[in-house]
Amino acid sequence: MAAVRRSGSIVATGAYLPERILTNLELEKMVDTSNEWIMSRTGIRERRIAAEDETTSDMGAKAARQALEESGIDPLEIDLIIVATCTPDTIFPSTACHIQGKIGATRAAAFDLQAACAGFLYALITADQFIAGGIYKTILIVGAEKLSSIVDWTDRNTCVLFGDGAGAVILRHREGGRGLLAFDLGADGTQDEILTLAPGTGPNRERTFIRMVGKEVYRQAVGAMNRSAEECLEKAGVKASQVRWFIPHQANYRIVEAVAQRLGVSLEHFIINLDRFGNMSSACIPVALHETSHAGQLDRGDLLLFVTFGGGVTWGSMVLEW
Repeated sequence: MAAVRRSGSIVATGAYLPERILTNLELEKMVDTSNEWIMSRTGIRERRIAAEDETTSDMGAKAARQALEESGIDPLEIDLIIVATCTPDTIFPSTACHIQGKIGATRAAAFDLQAACAGFLYALITADQFIAGGIYKTILIVGAEKLSSIVDWTDRNTCVLFGDGAGAVILRHREGGRGLLAFDLGADGTQDEILTLAPGTGPNRERTFIRMVGKEVYRQAVGAMNRSAEECLEKAGVKASQVRWFIPHQANYRIVEAVAQRLGVSLEHFIINLDRFGNMSSACIPVALHETSHAGQLDRGDLLLFVTFGGGVTWGSMVLEW
């Protein structure tokens, strides 16, 4: 008889959002745009912006502490910390090491993982492999971003999209629980120019900023997210109608709407918070999951599907049992 796989289950969540709210009406005064233009094209009405002295690891540590408090897990029980981010405090030490020190998880190994907006799923799936292999028992996964630090506030095509924040989950094997049922990951490096960091111009030529070919990103994202979700559902032996909540990457309402239509699923089954937070890259899915859990909208045994798309280009999906 084949051995039963020890899958990882999410046993706790946490989130942190900076205090400052930047609304579309404020952006109207900063760049040539309007609330109507932003809402009609993205569905975003406001986003959070970190304080100047607030780092990615500061936000990640606060989200991590909330997950630890929720679970009653001592920081010293954490075996591994994986941080998904494309805006690290420093190239080295890793943001994961900074967070380890801030939360007192001194027995944990720690490293960063970078897959842009798909980073959290890449990190969560990586963590699950350590659980399945019996190597680690308790893993902290954090998605944290300070995208305001790489946004060109003169580029109306990108500055309206992004926000700052952090989300965290703790992964453990739960006896009697199925945890992560299936996943799908992918990348296409031939499309690396459609969403990238590029040098600024003029006085900002020594800095890099987010640059995006919007129409192409939309086309690629809808296609990749739909294919990945369908493949993941098939691997899990699950029908879309059996999934209680779809939690997509919160990039653009139009993208989410198109994915829902192609999957034949009502938007009522999609968790959407991009109107309040914008695109927080790797923090989007864990923040949305935390909000869903704390709103009492999750019951043990519920099936969830995460699906995402990011620069690289990268994409991924996951079906798991709550």
